[in-house]
Amino acid sequence: MKSLSKILLIAALCLFSFTASAQTTKYKCLLQMSNYMGEGAYVTVSLINAKGEYEKTLYVMGDDKQWYNSLKEWYKFYSKKPAVSAKTGASVTGGDRSVTTFEIENSKMNKGYKLRFETAVEDQKYHVNDVEIPLTTDGIIQKTEGKGYIRYVKLNSI
Repeated sequence: MKSLSKILLIAALCLFSFTASAQTTKYKCLLQMSNYMGEGAYVTVSLINAKGEYEKTLYVMGDDKQWYNSLKEWYKFYSKKPAVSAKTGASVTGGDRSVTTFEIENSKMNKGYKLRFETAVEDQKYHVNDVEIPLTTDGIIQKTEGKGYIRYVKLNSI
């Protein structure tokens, strides 16, 4: 009977080790939009691996799925794997500020990964990499300037 108890305990420990979730850090993300004219911007925050490929959608700003295809590169990934890690939120307009939170696996840090902020505004230019933030110990805490509709992004671990 004791040996059966030991076997069950070992089996339970093995099962737990396989199902335990990866260690993550939660980040608060401040996104400040530039003062552009036009409709609200749709913004995606994606985890990009070291090969430059989309790995995960962390957040979407813009809740009407009919406009997701305006984020062309991200949409190619999303249409094959339609999952978003965090809730979607409203699109953001020129001059607006948005504060969101998302989690990033600690194992992705300092391994060539980056966060990509992709933006699109109806009847205006599309920016595939409006902001890209390297997932490095130093890179993630820097204020990063945008190239399109985003003025800057600032992340803080919480």
